[in-house]
Amino acid sequence: MGALIVGAIGGCSPSPTQGESQNSDSGAENQGTARLTLVSYAVTESAYAKIIPKFAEQWKAKTGQTVEIEQSYGGSGSQARAVIDGLEADVVSLALALDTKKIEEAGLIQPGWEAELPNQSIVTRSVAALVLRDDTVNVTGWADLARADINVITANPKTSGGARWNFLALWGSVTQAGDSDQVAQAFVQQVFSNVPVLPKDAREASDVFFKQSQGNVLINYENEVLLAQSNGQTLPYVVPLDYNISIDSPVAVVDSNVDKHGNRAVAEAFAAFLFTPEAQREFAQVGFRPVDATVAQEFTSTYPTVETLFTAQDLGGWDQIQTQFFDDGALFDQILAKTAPAR
Repeated sequence: MGALIVGAIGGCSPSPTQGESQNSDSGAENQGTARLTLVSYAVTESAYAKIIPKFAEQWKAKTGQTVEIEQSYGGSGSQARAVIDGLEADVVSLALALDTKKIEEAGLIQPGWEAELPNQSIVTRSVAALVLRDDTVNVTGWADLARADINVITANPKTSGGARWNFLALWGSVTQAGDSDQVAQAFVQQVFSNVPVLPKDAREASDVFFKQSQGNVLINYENEVLLAQSNGQTLPYVVPLDYNISIDSPVAVVDSNVDKHGNRAVAEAFAAFLFTPEAQREFAQVGFRPVDATVAQEFTSTYPTVETLFTAQDLGGWDQIQTQFFDDGALFDQILAKTAPAR
């Protein structure tokens, strides 16, 4: 379920026990401490470490309450499953709308959650990047990945949410340029014939590329690359600027849990705070493209403009994407069957 981190922000109160976290209507919001559980995906942790104290300070000034936020970080799909299986998140901030939809389908989030927050609840944005083995790898965009001298590392879209974005970036680089699905399938099939191994998730894919030295191009998130650079790693990389996919990650309040815990007001306030300039700057500092237009202007030198930035909605929305590409027997399985002999 990912590591649970207790953030006792604004005071030295002890962390809540299991019983204390399940507050009734007379729960934490009516006392001197407001308690929340945030469940998110791993790479957001450094941003939330800065955002949570800022929110706690504002909430304290407004209500007089201290805020304690228990945090859980891990793979987005695993985190969604953990919430469905009983991890009592009050707020979820996951990498894929599809993961949040699964929690909705389990009856924990009410339909229509996307419209409850700004920007259709998309709180962070990134794009796909091509990490190069070294400066001798002559790759400038998507089309180069189909060359015979290129070995591409990406995770398996059947098991990795991040890899689904990679697949969609490849597909959309063709269809959003006006070519047919048939042309797109042929291109993506050629790229996957250059994929020597399909790790189960993005972390394994990175290990295959960096630790096992397989492949000469790794498809990764721009924010992952920028975060690595901020930690002192020098990685030659290319962000395709002609066509790229907007990797949109939403936030949502988990209705069943906040009603059970009696902390809806603070949960909704925290989710809304993530769209403020203060929070958006912290996301931008760790590699995410701001969704706030004013903050985006402050980071134009960090995030070059993509000429055609398409979205999952431009490709039909997640329900259609799942059916067309990733269900058993769908296009990805068909592509894999044709490229397996080469692998």
